[in-house]
Amino acid sequence: MTLPIADTGADAGPKTYLSGVQPSGLQHLGNYFGAIRQHIELPAREPAEHFYFIADYHALTTSRDRDELRNRVRETAITYLALGLDPKLATLFRQSDVPEVQEITWLLATTGGLGLLERAVSFKEKVERGLKPNIGLFLYPVLMAADILAYDSTLVPVGADQVQHIEIAQDLAASFNSVYGEVFRRPSALLSKEHSKVPGLDGQKMSKSYGNSLWIFESGKPLAKAIGKIATDSRPPEEAKDPAGLLLFDFLALFLAPSELEDWRERVRRGGVGAPGYGHLKQRLIAAVEERFAPARARRAELLADPAEVDRILEQGARKARARAVATRDRAFRACGLR
Repeated sequence: MTLPIADTGADAGPKTYLSGVQPSGLQHLGNYFGAIRQHIELPAREPAEHFYFIADYHALTTSRDRDELRNRVRETAITYLALGLDPKLATLFRQSDVPEVQEITWLLATTGGLGLLERAVSFKEKVERGLKPNIGLFLYPVLMAADILAYDSTLVPVGADQVQHIEIAQDLAASFNSVYGEVFRRPSALLSKEHSKVPGLDGQKMSKSYGNSLWIFESGKPLAKAIGKIATDSRPPEEAKDPAGLLLFDFLALFLAPSELEDWRERVRRGGVGAPGYGHLKQRLIAAVEERFAPARARRAELLADPAEVDRILEQGARKARARAVATRDRAFRACGLR
């Protein structure tokens, strides 16, 4: 289920969905349930234009290894395609294949207020975590606004932590429009209410930076080893327990049908002889993860063996995305007196 946030007139006229993903390494379950699954399901459920970009410009604020960045971009594209993104229904492309977003970024920066960036929570959080600030990191919300506005996007599927960035994009569009007329279409956030926060193996929010994540395509012994790390206590199987207090059930809820999940919960509540222990729950979780992503793992292997197919899809997506961005850039140029 999705929920539009902020009434900005996005429902008037044709809808265009847009979202981006940072190529920050191997995508984990938190990425899948928090964003990727929504990105893949929306085009089939909502007939409209859908644009999804791999944010390699954004990645430069922290990435310093060019070969690693290239590999991460390709891995991100393969992940989306393997999990089911249909290039016929959604446009997948590299952010850097559309240089017009940089021109739009500058135009937005010339009319936007500095206070918008000074109030950006994500910048403050990254600095507090010890990330060395740079100009690009500070201007990140302006580039993100350009990404959104370049394609006349109306709805932006994001997690709750990104809503402020959408609000900044709305404000930057309004500032430019107030000076030069109605050039940019103001977007709305589209927030998923399901599994917006997936726990890590230690119970915190799943994150690569916390070292508590589980790669989507993990399988076999590495998968069993990872799931074996999910935090539990020392209570024996026969002791009755409240499932709500067990981290394992947070994971099982992601994969099991409601009826089966309730059956496991009832058996754990009841306890006694024959009640399932943590080992049984972990084995069921391993089987569920293997089953859920088996087709995607097979598709991923095919894509890894055919890099030309991935290049073709990204290039085709870039041509379509760039045509939209050029039209928006030219409209903005004419409005402010350039060209």
